[in-house]
Formats: sequence, C-alpha cells, structure tokens
Amino acid sequence: NGAGMERLRRAVRCSRAGLSAAWRNEEAFRQELLLGLILIPLALWRGESGAERALLIGSLFVLFIVELLNTAVEVVVDRIGLERHDLSGLAKDLGSSAVSLAIMQAVLVWLLVLFT
Repeated sequence: NGAGMERLRRAVRCSRAGLSAAWRNEEAFRQELLLGLILIPLALWRGESGAERALLIGSLFVLFIVELLNTAVEVVVDRIGLERHDLSGLAKDLGSSAVSLAIMQAVLVWLLVLFT
C-alpha cells in the first residue's frame, strides 16, 4: 500500500530528526548514548543467555526512551511559555524523576544480572 509506505517513510524521517535534535541539544542524552556504546558490547559479551543480554540492553533502551520523553515534556513546557508556573515546574520535575527511576532500574538490572 503506497499510503502506508509513505507514512512509514515520514515516521522514519521524524524519528531521525528527533534523535538528531536530542543529540545536538541534550547533553544528558549524548552522555547516555555514549555510555551505551560501551555497555551494549559489554552486555553482549558478559550476558550468559539471550535473556540476560536482552535485560541488560533493554534497560539501556528504556533509559534512552525515557530521556527522549523527558526532553519532549521540557520542550512542550518551554513552548507554552518561559514564565515560572507551578504546573510547568511540576511537569519538568516529574520528567526528571522518570529519568532518575530509569537510571536506577538500569543500574539494578546490571547489578543483578552480572553479580548474582
């Protein structure tokens, strides 16, 4: 179906643009991806089964995803207005908390898989 393929191409372009913008503008995202470049090969080497490798790498992808969603929240809040508002601050704090939990989850998965 031609319309379906065009929708897929558009989705790929939008995804690429979002990843590129996150790379250019978000230091935390760059740091997490660079860490992933080290940890993903380590997961493939140290994971003793497909399930362990999937858990190790999946925990990193959860972190990448949550970081992108947090950035999206921040961008939308800033687009609405730069003036201080309690709900804007709350939205940003909640996004930051989600990233913190994703980091804790990844660390916990890595510790449990590799050291138990």
